[in-house]
Amino acid sequence: MTMELRRSPLHDRHAGLGAKFAAFGGWHMPLEYAGGGVLREHSAVREAVGVFDVSHLGKARVTGPGAAEFVNSCLTNDLGRIVPGKAQYTLCCDDATGGVIDDVIGYLHGAVPSPPIPTGPTTPEAAPRLRAAAPPEITIENEHEAYAVLAVQGPRSAEVVAVLGLPTQHDYMGFATAGDLTVCRTGYTGEHGYELVVPAGRAVAVWDELFAAGEPLGLRACGLGARDTLRTEMGYALHGQDLSPEITPVQARLGWAVGWSKPAFWGRDALVAEKAAGPRRTLRGLESLDRGIPRPHMTVYAGEQAVGEVTSGTFSPTKKVGVALALVDTAAGLEDGATVEVDVRGRRAPMRLVKPPFVKPQVR
Repeated sequence: MTMELRRSPLHDRHAGLGAKFAAFGGWHMPLEYAGGGVLREHSAVREAVGVFDVSHLGKARVTGPGAAEFVNSCLTNDLGRIVPGKAQYTLCCDDATGGVIDDVIGYLHGAVPSPPIPTGPTTPEAAPRLRAAAPPEITIENEHEAYAVLAVQGPRSAEVVAVLGLPTQHDYMGFATAGDLTVCRTGYTGEHGYELVVPAGRAVAVWDELFAAGEPLGLRACGLGARDTLRTEMGYALHGQDLSPEITPVQARLGWAVGWSKPAFWGRDALVAEKAAGPRRTLRGLESLDRGIPRPHMTVYAGEQAVGEVTSGTFSPTKKVGVALALVDTAAGLEDGATVEVDVRGRRAPMRLVKPPFVKPQVR
C-alpha cells in the first residue's frame, strides 16, 4: 500500500512556477523550476538570492521544568555552550552504537530549547525517542505541519528579509522573533541567509511578500536539486547519505558537534571508545581531475584496492568539476592531496582527496 505524500502549504505556488516535483522524506517537494533549472537556481544563491521551501523539515517543541537539561542529556552537543537567542547544531545518536538517528538545530528560548528543527526529514525517529525518555513534566509537541520553513539564502538575502520588516542583524546561528515568525540566521548553502519559521496559514502570504521584495534583486525560487549542489559544495552532511544509524559523528568528522566533557548523552560510551581507538573510516572530500562526476554508492579505489564509497556526489556548478563526500578506510593511510579513482559507470575516474568545503563559505 503506497503512502500518500504530504504537501507543503506552498504546493500551489510551486505548481504555478512550473515546478518539477519529487518525493522526499514522505513529502511531495519541488526539485527544480521551469525557466531555470538547477544550474540557474544554484547561481542565483551564490550571486544574488534564492528562496527554498523546506517545510519538509521536522519541527518539535520541548517545554516544561528542566527541558533544557533533559535535551542536553540526550543530544550530543552541549547547550551550555550557547545562550538564549542562539541556535546549535546537534545530533541524536543511537545509545548503543553511536550511529546518527537524526541531526537537529535546537533554538534556545530562555531556559527551554524550543523548537528543535531537524535538518532532515527523520523526525519520526528522533521525536519518539525523546518522548519515550522524557519525564512526565516535560512535553514534546510535534509541530511538523503547523509551520512552514522558508530558506532565504544568498548575498542579497538580508536586503530581501529587511524589506518585509523582519530583523536581519543577529549573528550567525542566532535567531529573533517578529510576531508569530521566527527568523533564524541559519541555512544549508554556505551563503549568508535566513530560515523563516512561519505558521502554515501564513506561508503563502510570506512567500508572495518575499517575491515582491526580491524579484528586483534577482530572487529566484530554488528546489531541492540546487539545495543539494549548494550543500555538497560546502561539504555539509545529509542524513540518509553522509549520516545514518550506520555512520557515527566520529566517522563523519562531526566531533565538534559533540560535548565530549558532558557526563551523559545518547551514544556517549560508544563514541568515546571510537574516538580513542580511531574510526575505521572517515568522511573525506573528493574533487574530480577529469570529466567524471561521482555519485552516491560509487566505489573509491587506491590502486586496485577498494578503500571506500561515495556517500554524496554531484557536479559543482561553481567549480565546474565533480565533487563528492566519501567514506574512506583510515587503514589506507591516504592524505589530503592523494589521487584515488572512482568507478564511474565502469570507468576509473581520477580524483583528488581534499578537505571540504570545496567553495569558500560566506555564512559569517
